Amino acid sequence: MRMRRKKNLVPRMERCAQWLIRDPQQMRGNWRTLLPGTRELRVELGCGKGRFTCQTAAANPNVLFVAVERVPDAMVMAMERAREMELHNVYFIDGDAVTLSAFFAPEEVDLIYINFCDPWPPKRHAKRRLTHRDFLLRYRQVLREGGQIHFKTDNVGLFSFSVTEFPFGGFLPEQITHDLHADGIQGIMTDYEEKFHNMGTKINRCVAVKGPLPPETMEGPSEIIEG
Repeated sequence: MRMRRKKNLVPRMERCAQWLIRDPQQMRGNWRTLLPGTRELRVELGCGKGRFTCQTAAANPNVLFVAVERVPDAMVMAMERAREMELHNVYFIDGDAVTLSAFFAPEEVDLIYINFCDPWPPKRHAKRRLTHRDFLLRYRQVLREGGQIHFKTDNVGLFSFSVTEFPFGGFLPEQITHDLHADGIQGIMTDYEEKFHNMGTKINRCVAVKGPLPPETMEGPSEIIEG
């Protein structure tokens, strides 16, 4: 569903200007200067309204967070949340996962969050999934050795696809769970996550660790397995 166009978008964005990186390519290789002494640089792909981004940043004041969001109407709400919380360790980029290597230098990033991305269920759209190997190879360019992807979704088919796809991009899937909150809330939820958890939908999660690339290109899953 398309997000309704926000009123006064431009002035709202301007009021949050200190949290917006207008030319992220100029920051390539120098992100840590925004938070001297930072111990990690974490990137979230598709932050939406910013609940997860901002609450996670607030809980980790010594970690630098950069949220990449291509929908300005959602990003302005996330930036307003950062302003209200007076956060100084989170910044936003109006951009796309495809262009990560233009924003970040090789091995500059420690961790990437992918929360509840579009599952793109038709087989013909497999390459649009943010956990397809084409994207994973892009993430490898900016993640340090041993860097991680933290992935959450309510979509069983996308999760099955992703866990199987990670090794083709040189990532080892670990900490795999099909019911993250079975024993109580674990970690910080997104708005979407809370909504579906309250409806009884199970949340899938895994951590994918950057390792060696497979020795040769292999054919992998090309469609979501119906769950």
